[in-house]
Amino acid sequence: MSNSEQKLRQTLTQLPREKMPERDLWQGIELGIERQEMKQNTEQKPVKTGVKPISLAASFAIVAIAGWLVTQQLTTAPIENNAPLTAQQLAEALSTQHQSQRDNLLVSLKDQPALTEDWQQQLAELDGAANAIKAALAQDPNNTALLKMLQNVYQQQMSLIERVHSPKWRQI
Repeated sequence: MSNSEQKLRQTLTQLPREKMPERDLWQGIELGIERQEMKQNTEQKPVKTGVKPISLAASFAIVAIAGWLVTQQLTTAPIENNAPLTAQQLAEALSTQHQSQRDNLLVSLKDQPALTEDWQQQLAELDGAANAIKAALAQDPNNTALLKMLQNVYQQQMSLIERVHSPKWRQI
C-alpha cells in the first residue's frame, strides 16, 4: 500500500459518521407532504351526485373570476404609504369575496332541500381548514402555495353547496 493510500484511509476514518443538516428541514418536508396530499385529493374521482359538469364548472369559474377581480382591485387600489400588498391582505379580500358569493348561492338554493344531513358539518370543517391556512399565512406571508390552498378550499365549499342542493331529478 502506498503512502497516499494510507493517508486517504486515515483521513476517511477520521471523518464523522453522521452529518447534521445546516438548517431545519421539517418545514420543507411538511410543505411537500401537504402538496402531495392536496394533489391526491384533487386526483380522487368525484362522487356522482347528479350535478351536471356545466354547473360545477360555472361555480369554479365564478370563484376564479372573483379571485381575479379581487386581485385586480387590490393591485389598482391606492396603496397607503407605498406599502406592498401582503398575502394576508389578499387572503382577507378573497375571504370577503367568497363569503359574499357563498351567501348568495345559499340564498338562491334555499328552496331546494339538502340531499344529505351532515353537509353543514362538512362546510364547517372546510371553514376550519380555511382559518388554519389564514393562520399559516400570518406566519409565512409570502407563501403562494398557501394562497392557492385557500382558494382551493373556497372552491370545495362552493362545490359542496351545489352538490348537496342539486334537485333529485338530476341524480343518476
